Amino acid sequence: MSTNGDKLSPVEIQELNNISNKLRVSALRSTNAARSGHPSSCSSVAEILAVLFYKVMKFRLSHPKDPASDRLILSKGHAAPILYAAWAEVGLFPKEKLLDLRQIYSDLEGHPTPRLNFIDFATGSLGQGLSVAVGMAYVGKIIENMKYRIFCIIGDSESSEGAIWEACNFASFYKLNNLCVIIDVNRLGQTGQTPLGHDTNAYQKRFQAFGFNSIIVDGHNVEELINAFEKAESQQLKPTCIIAKTFKGKHFLNLENVSNFHGKLLGERFDKIVEHIESLITNKGKTFLEIHEPDWIYPIPENKGAIQLSIPPCYINTDFISTREAFGNALIKLAQTSERIISFDADVRNSTYSEKLKEYDESRHIDCFMAEQNLVSAAIGACCRTNLIPFISSFSSFLTRAFDQLRMGAVSSTNIKICGTHAGVSTGEDGPSQMAMEDIAMFRTLPGCTIFYPSDAVATERAVEFAANIQGMCYVRLTRPKNEVIYSNDRHFAVGEAQVLLKHSDDQVLLISAGITLVEAFNAAKELEKDGIHIRIIDLFTIKPIDADCIKKNAKEALGKIITVEEHYPEGGIGEAVLSAVADEPNILLKKIAIPKMARSGRPRELLDYFGVSTCNIVLMIKEFLNIKTDLGESEENEASKITQTTEAGDTNTNTIENLK
Repeated sequence: MSTNGDKLSPVEIQELNNISNKLRVSALRSTNAARSGHPSSCSSVAEILAVLFYKVMKFRLSHPKDPASDRLILSKGHAAPILYAAWAEVGLFPKEKLLDLRQIYSDLEGHPTPRLNFIDFATGSLGQGLSVAVGMAYVGKIIENMKYRIFCIIGDSESSEGAIWEACNFASFYKLNNLCVIIDVNRLGQTGQTPLGHDTNAYQKRFQAFGFNSIIVDGHNVEELINAFEKAESQQLKPTCIIAKTFKGKHFLNLENVSNFHGKLLGERFDKIVEHIESLITNKGKTFLEIHEPDWIYPIPENKGAIQLSIPPCYINTDFISTREAFGNALIKLAQTSERIISFDADVRNSTYSEKLKEYDESRHIDCFMAEQNLVSAAIGACCRTNLIPFISSFSSFLTRAFDQLRMGAVSSTNIKICGTHAGVSTGEDGPSQMAMEDIAMFRTLPGCTIFYPSDAVATERAVEFAANIQGMCYVRLTRPKNEVIYSNDRHFAVGEAQVLLKHSDDQVLLISAGITLVEAFNAAKELEKDGIHIRIIDLFTIKPIDADCIKKNAKEALGKIITVEEHYPEGGIGEAVLSAVADEPNILLKKIAIPKMARSGRPRELLDYFGVSTCNIVLMIKEFLNIKTDLGESEENEASKITQTTEAGDTNTNTIENLK
């Protein structure tokens, strides 16, 4: 802390108030020029930002994202104009640029994004900033043991978001004393008063109950703010929350603390209010206060190039191993060659097999417990300004509740890697709540997200290795049952390159699949071959980017007929990905075999049969596609789509195919 415990002089107090009001004016002018924005929400945090920038935070203006610098996350991202004003005030860029706010040619967007060199994470979808902050704080304190501090400004309205309290629980459990949360208690939400209004005691009790050191201050009193920040820095065992009572539209004359003025401009009152605020500024020139740089250098690790598995896949063709277990094997192998690999899990590590990394190096495995939203955002925070590569693992179905966090991660161009297990109906007896059948569609919508869908242990290890080396978000779709190893250990894989696994000169249909249903496809090919029908089989491996050239070429050589088979709902899955890839080809027909309705409990083999994605259903669909009459009568054909009784183990897919050498 730059004050070193010294009492502020009246001149310094006045100058901090001057800066606060300059920031208010800048935010007012920029939102007025943009004809949109949230000037009243900006005004309530003016003193907080002035104190942070000139008395509390340490940062290098020449390099705003210097890893040694303190971090500031503005979770209430709609107050972006005053954050931009603060950076302009300290001299990062000319103040005139503030008038470009929200213009298409400007990176000063309506809510902050990392297009700006002083923003780590995109905010604006409320409730997420604190989770990003706790990820940063965890890395700083526990993994890197560095001196930088994390500050996060949250709004009182967004404290209703459950993710806020997931983050608080995480911060308290790991004793993140390098984290300081500032809650802007300005009483008003978008449409009226917040649940607690100005009851700062209630906020204090809530944060204390979550294990925080909680301090109530007048958020417009710079002396109280500085004292609170000093107490936060001296805290050794707890994170701190500064509960700042503020007023929305502070100094906006008759609009201060007025309801229903959220996100509105001043209109004809603009000039009068700006004139009033400027009258409060006694030093219209450059401030005599100085910013403070870190007194240490962040040791940047040497970049050793591509991250590789410590040893190649080493399976044999008689092995049966689930792709989720192969993920755990790959995680260890990557960790053995690179200290950058860390993992985040949501208390399911013995199901996702991320526990293998915990057993190898406990310090690199972070348990976020049953809090998937915080899981995702904390991992995003962990790789901000670091070269760490976080692997997130959980059941794919549970990741859907964190879709907004993933969406904002995409906006932030995050480098997280998500490994979702228990995809599809082959998850079995646990039933539909545990079965992800929307996940491919979900991740396909995220810009810049690479999607892997490995079909065996060998492919899984390579997919995880590729994910570690791709700059950007990756999703690896994994399944529960044990699978036969179908690829040789030296099989060549590449991102965006499909695998052609079965091919004849007189193929009549191209069958495209991945994962569990690839085995069903091979068994269907064997059955059809008995009738002299040849089909071509492609394993996608990468769903996004999809190998459109390979698909088009092979489809044309297979009479222009494609069938896709998948453990996913028809909407947004493999079928629609392939359909998009061939949309510009006039002579290609495509049929989809997917999960047609809500799943249910059952053994994996039973469920594959029941929902029509097993061998017999594929055979029937192909014969129908080729207008070949089947030998089955109507009753037998109906029976083929019903549950088939089996004595096989529920966790093993025992269909066999030849090992691909």
